[in-house]
Amino acid sequence: MVSIPKGTRDFSSIEMAKRNYIFDTIKSVYQLYGYQQIETPAMEQLSTLMGKYGEEGDKLLFRIQNSGEKATLAPEKGLRYDLTVPFARYVVMHRNDLQFPFKRYQIQPVWRADRPQKGRYREFYQCDADVVGSDSLLNEVELMQIVDTVFKKFGVRVEIKINNRKILTGIAEMIGEADKIVDITVAIDKLDKIGMENVKAELMEKGLTEEQCSKLEPVLTLSGSNTEKLAAMREMLRDSETGLKGIDELEFILSKLSKVDCQLSIDLSLARGLNYYTGAIFEVKALDVQIGSITGGGRYDNLTGIFGMPGVSGVGISFGADRIFDVLNQLDLYPKETITGTQLLFINFGDKEAEYCLPLLRQLRDSGIRCEIYPDAAKMKKQMGYANAKQIPFVALVGENEMNEGKVTLKNMETGEQMMLTCNEIIDRL
Repeated sequence: MVSIPKGTRDFSSIEMAKRNYIFDTIKSVYQLYGYQQIETPAMEQLSTLMGKYGEEGDKLLFRIQNSGEKATLAPEKGLRYDLTVPFARYVVMHRNDLQFPFKRYQIQPVWRADRPQKGRYREFYQCDADVVGSDSLLNEVELMQIVDTVFKKFGVRVEIKINNRKILTGIAEMIGEADKIVDITVAIDKLDKIGMENVKAELMEKGLTEEQCSKLEPVLTLSGSNTEKLAAMREMLRDSETGLKGIDELEFILSKLSKVDCQLSIDLSLARGLNYYTGAIFEVKALDVQIGSITGGGRYDNLTGIFGMPGVSGVGISFGADRIFDVLNQLDLYPKETITGTQLLFINFGDKEAEYCLPLLRQLRDSGIRCEIYPDAAKMKKQMGYANAKQIPFVALVGENEMNEGKVTLKNMETGEQMMLTCNEIIDRL
């Protein structure tokens, strides 16, 4: 039986129209903020990818088996796991050609050897925007405005969550386990999925005591307004210079966003398990659909350093196009015009009629009207069935009378109404 690998999908023409609406909307907002598009290869050297996503991430890399003379050797290449690490590699390789700060966006598929489940795929698209070569927190402010604008355009109600890895470092220092920051963030990142008790169990497996885990719990479950949370954290982390710096950064971002009516909520359990984040981290959840994170991102201070170019700070976001696709489907939020293909089908009555229609089709297309002619002079019922199946709203009928008068009979497929019109009149009407 013919099949496709688990965790991958085919997309029909209607689904592709919907996906292109998502990509085009995100792309248009990126461009409004001065971001420029790049692309990188589907495969990277395995050495580029390994060790950048933590132990959990390394397990999910798709490795590419060597071929030819090297077939018996260990794999040297892998499919990209995200767009951020290949972007860091790109910046290092092209540093002499780039203008810093460099603002780029990238819309391409990524692959993860994950266990497929609802909302989790092995092949999926990411729509990333990153700016590198600037330490300014105004970049974070701008990226959050981009997120807010995109979801307002989609009509999706979301909660934008924010935290800071420096605060998490401060928390690790507070419980006396600064060297276990990676283990702590990996475990905290699973809080939504596995609950507090399982997070504590995982941390105790990694060497934390019950007392340390108990100290951690009230921090992660802190409630109240953003202002109240920041005040409470400032008190808890008063002895951590790093933690206080993280609080200052959050206050700056939130105060600037309040000026442009962009609301975020502080979530101290937000950890984002990727090792390269060093500052603000973000995550977006849809409020009206049960699905995982639909956008995420954060600040990374030295991602290019691992490729021999230290001291380049960056910050980025990534829209999960496949999950957004599912959300818009469930909420039925696609504008009707985005999933309408052909607007007008010319019925084919024979060679002479088809020849008469060809210049009209060209004139209509030159005016931006999406139209086609049925290629065969088939029975009328078959041609009308084709128009219905493709949800084409209008058909054009051309027989002897129409050709003599230099006109076309336009039929509205929804109402059944028919009118004999010139080509210019059809252009005005459609």
